[in-house]
Order: sequence, then structure tokens, then C-alpha cells
Amino acid sequence: MDLTPYVARLQRDLVTTARTGGPEAVELAELLAGGVEPSARMLLLDAVVEAAAEVTERLTPGTVDVRLRGRELDLVVTSPALEAPIAPPTADAGPDADDDETGGTARLSLRLPERLKPRLEEAAEASGLSVNAWLVRTVAAAVADPRTHATTPSAPTITAPIRTGQRQTGWVR
Repeated sequence: MDLTPYVARLQRDLVTTARTGGPEAVELAELLAGGVEPSARMLLLDAVVEAAAEVTERLTPGTVDVRLRGRELDLVVTSPALEAPIAPPTADAGPDADDDETGGTARLSLRLPERLKPRLEEAAEASGLSVNAWLVRTVAAAVADPRTHATTPSAPTITAPIRTGQRQTGWVR
């Protein structure tokens, strides 16, 4: 985002307003307009950063960051990684595949994001299985081949979005 048109408009408006005061006021306004550019750029940057922080709060879990590149601002929108498509379970990983070794079943409470539940139900229905049977087969297939599936979760990426109230000062050329 190029801030130059906004700063130039502010400078023109300042000089135009000063014309009502006569030639001396116009001369003074032209001098002030030349010096207002750095301050105007910083104020616009602050406003955009604050707007990005407000959008980020409403966009959770995504973020909007503002980056200064030269004299231009870049808005970077980061959305959470899309879930991988739900793959159908393999036929050899049946719901009771490991029961022979362990001698029974275990209960597990699973909390899914609300948006994932309908996709899970659709995948199970497409496979002709109950949700529980589909989950058991999918988990069994995932842990059966460690080369294609991670057995330990990766470290979470921590991002620190700019929040309202944080301030950055200075000027970069």
C-alpha cells in the first residue's frame, strides 16, 4: 500500500485551507506541508497497524500483519493451515485390529472443532462405517506406518500478532 497519495492529499488540503488567509498563510502552509510528510506517514502506519490488530482479533485463528517495505506498507494475511483432506481408512485396519493384542477397548474423549465434525461424519458415511469405526481404522492406519505419519506432534508455531496498544516508533528509509 503506497501512502504517498494520502500524504500528498493532506499537503494539498493544508495549502488549500491556508489560501483563505492570504499569501503569507499560503507560504507558511507550504513550508508546513513539506515537513508534515514523515509525521503523516507514521500516523497512517499507526492507524493501519491498529486496524490490522482489530481485524486479527475478529479473524482468530488467522492474523493480519503490517510490514513496512521501503515507503510502502504490505498487509500480510495468515490463515491457519487448512486441514488435510480426510483420507478413507485402509481396509486392513479394522475396528478390532488391535483387540487381539490388548484384550479389549479403551474409551477416549475427543473434542473436535465444530467445523471438522461434519467432514468426519461425511467421510465415515462415505466409507459405510460409523464415526467410531472410521476413527479407529484411521488412527490404526496412521500409527501403523510411521514413515507417512508423524508419531509425535511438531512444536507449535508461536506468532505474536501486533495488538492494540503496542506501538512502534521511528522512521525507516
